[in-house]
Amino acid sequence: MSDGGLKAVFLAQRPMLLRLLVARLGNRDDAEDALQDMWLRIDQLAEQPIAQPAAFLYRVAANLATDRRIAAGRRGARDAGWVEVQPRAEDVPDAERTLVARSEWQAVEDAIGEMPERMATALRMFRIEERPQRAIAEHLGISVSGVEKLLQRAYRKIQERLESVGGDSADAHRLDSERGSDRAG
Repeated sequence: MSDGGLKAVFLAQRPMLLRLLVARLGNRDDAEDALQDMWLRIDQLAEQPIAQPAAFLYRVAANLATDRRIAAGRRGARDAGWVEVQPRAEDVPDAERTLVARSEWQAVEDAIGEMPERMATALRMFRIEERPQRAIAEHLGISVSGVEKLLQRAYRKIQERLESVGGDSADAHRLDSERGSDRAG
């Protein structure tokens, strides 16, 4: 059967092919898209003889429906995987929190910049480098008690700076509670 003959059989069988595809795919829009794909495939067939054109068209329709269901499943799994790795809305800071955090960070940087060198060094070594107070004392040539006092004064200066820029009282409370835990180390 020629290409033109296959198209004629397709046009004659189109309502039944559409019903088959709707049943397999679950909705009319996807079935119409599959029929369009079938028409394009038929267009690509070059003068190949087909003994049973109606059976051939139903097999093509069934295969297209299967391919589309598999692709939809993969697409759904991929999209679900993408959604799972995206941050939740509450995990992303809003503009106001970002501005407040920048302002507070600048206040902390300014406070550290105004500290005496030994105080700033002790604070950086303890908070950033996470060195124990004993190692800081050895490095600065002072006692552990002296390191504790430097850290207390550094925290106080940071707290005062945060309060002066309208910092959150929760930050001040956190600094107070950290001051108490600084003695261990």
